[in-house]
Amino acid sequence: MVTGKGVSSQKEKRLAKEVSFSELSRSDLNSLKMAWKTSGLMQMCRFLLLVILFLPHEMTSSVLTVNGKTENYILDTELGFEESLKCAVQNHTREEELLWYRGEGRVDLKSGNKINSSSVCVTSISENDNGITFTCKLQKNQSVSISVVLNVTFPPLLSGNDLQTAEEGNDVKLVCNVKSNPQAQMTWYKDGSILNLEKDHHQIQQTSEYLQLSITKVKKSDNGTYSCTAITFTERKTKDFHLIVKDKAVTIPIEPIVAACIVVFLTLCFGLLARRKRIMKLCIKDKAPQNGTAL
Repeated sequence: MVTGKGVSSQKEKRLAKEVSFSELSRSDLNSLKMAWKTSGLMQMCRFLLLVILFLPHEMTSSVLTVNGKTENYILDTELGFEESLKCAVQNHTREEELLWYRGEGRVDLKSGNKINSSSVCVTSISENDNGITFTCKLQKNQSVSISVVLNVTFPPLLSGNDLQTAEEGNDVKLVCNVKSNPQAQMTWYKDGSILNLEKDHHQIQQTSEYLQLSITKVKKSDNGTYSCTAITFTERKTKDFHLIVKDKAVTIPIEPIVAACIVVFLTLCFGLLARRKRIMKLCIKDKAPQNGTAL
């Protein structure tokens, strides 16, 4: 049996708890809010970390290498050499198909030379391969690529029209075409000696592809052999150009001669017309005696 005193005691305890909780809520409300926010932020961070850890492996970016290099690079080589370029996929989790390009053109690969690793071989390298870019790409994402540029070292190759004939007083151009890597130092010689350039008579123009000598109003003294010489740190090449200067041809003025002939012809015609009556009378007199002697 619960007495009145016991009931009173239980009410006092309950009231004390309510008062205590009310006082705690009022004093630490801000602290509780901050703790709740911090706890929520920690839970969000844990969730994001789990999402990152369990992402599909295809999201990992693949990396291409050529001959073990991960960046674009220049491959030094020489004439007649053979170079092998091996492209491989790094960080892949499934089979990746590879593509090769030579310049803008796609290289035809065999079926067994496409997946995860692919090689191309450049044989009998020539001067025409200099500066050519080989690019390996991922088939599924062609923005992932790596390139190799061939740097072919070769001696100077010279060409041009080696015989020219000109009349005295005309202009002449001697063009020496050149291909070289590294670029050659070019010089003109005349009859075995360095060409002595005359102002307003000789002019030289040079690019990476040719050396041009212009001669204004050639003279007899310009006759001779002109040599185009190209020098690199390994070789020296020379090509000869022969210039023949002829005497200036004497030109006969045709138009005045034709005009004079026309004037003479017209003068004769007008003279014949003016004397036509007299000529006819003479013809009649010649015929009259012949008619009188006939029986």
